[in-house]
Amino acid sequence: MLATLALAVSPLTRSVFAQSPATANVTVTEADVARAQRSQPVITEQDMERARKKYAMPSDAQLRRVPLPSTPNIGALPQPKTTAPLDLEAIAKGFETNVGIEAQAQGLAAGPKLLVFVSFAMPEPTLKRLAEQAGRANATLVLRGFVNGSLRDTVARVQGLIGARRVPFQIDPQGFDRFAIDKSPSFVLVRDGASTSSCASGQCFANDAFVKVAGDVSLDYALESMERAGPRFAGSAARYLDKIRSAR
Repeated sequence: MLATLALAVSPLTRSVFAQSPATANVTVTEADVARAQRSQPVITEQDMERARKKYAMPSDAQLRRVPLPSTPNIGALPQPKTTAPLDLEAIAKGFETNVGIEAQAQGLAAGPKLLVFVSFAMPEPTLKRLAEQAGRANATLVLRGFVNGSLRDTVARVQGLIGARRVPFQIDPQGFDRFAIDKSPSFVLVRDGASTSSCASGQCFANDAFVKVAGDVSLDYALESMERAGPRFAGSAARYLDKIRSAR
């Protein structure tokens, strides 16, 4: 019987029993083998045919009957709200009414210069009042840097501030250092014929070449203070005052 049993057990089964000490004394009978064979599922040709029918791939005709998704109408989708583009060229032309601070500092511009150092951190009513007065006096508004580090954001803020007025406007961080500006607004009147010399900020003016007023005051009030500063600045300050008053 043992010889017959050895023929009925598969080589893998014999290997497992040979390698496992725990099963070395187990006796497998022919009844055990028969039960193991009966417990295995028997797959017939009929079973395979039923599976092929149930899970068959769709035919070309069936695929053609499946509706395809429609292409979306892009034109019918909601469109983002657009605003009129910023006219950088037109704004730049509005600034051409005055030369740059650097040109002035290098002696390329004649006549006195009136500078108004401002910041967008200032109250909006104060900024609008100064922008309106600067436009009448042909004074230059000066910012330390760009809004959010962006030229487009800066131009948008300037455009909202000055509107249709032609107000000279410049970005000049060195100008704040050149005139030791530590408060906004600050007003600087550079006298006609003032000479410059090299300094850490490029070209600087001597202390007697300009007069400065700082504080939350109007431009005409600052000019009146400059007019009282002495004969060297009185004439220039008076001429700027006349421009503001004549435009009212």
